[in-house]
Amino acid sequence: MVLLDYFKGKEILDKYGIRSVDSSYVSSAKDASEFSGSDTVVLKLISSKALHKSKSGLVKLDLRGAEVERAYEELCRKGKPLKPYNIIAQKMAKGGIEIIIGGRTDPQFGKLILLGLGGIYVEVFKDFALRVCPITKNDAVDMINQLKSRDVITFKGKNTKMLVKLLLSVSKLLVENKSIRELDLNPLIVKESSYEAVDIRMIT
Repeated sequence: MVLLDYFKGKEILDKYGIRSVDSSYVSSAKDASEFSGSDTVVLKLISSKALHKSKSGLVKLDLRGAEVERAYEELCRKGKPLKPYNIIAQKMAKGGIEIIIGGRTDPQFGKLILLGLGGIYVEVFKDFALRVCPITKNDAVDMINQLKSRDVITFKGKNTKMLVKLLLSVSKLLVENKSIRELDLNPLIVKESSYEAVDIRMIT
């Protein structure tokens, strides 16, 4: 199994109209600083040897100005035993609720899609719904309603239609791309009327 390059994964999301945060590979502290401009950014070290970036201290949040270059240098030091690696700079997604949308290939049932409360809360609360792909509109609604956190995730129903459309798009992606064995969009930041995938992990 192979971890797909981040931007190849992003291209696949784009094809299905699934939005993701503005990102770029950076190869120097200067590159990172130029990408950030006057915005707040995130730096992440991506390596197949480090699957849990946050737990390994490989994600630097809420960076501005000189903090960007310092964080880049720190990630380079931490990355020495993790080569080969890349460092990604992303515009900081502010506000919203973290969810996870994932997928995997089950030997018996085929492609499965998962929806749940995201970020660090996936393992803590285990609040998720799982269905066999392809899903229907009613399946997507049922997945949302199954969650204990549904009122939080949907902002009391304000973005339910948006989430249904997103789940249907991910289901279609999983069904049509047979080589994708695992998909992990975690976190995916949802708001009342918009969303952005912040982390993209695809295994082929």
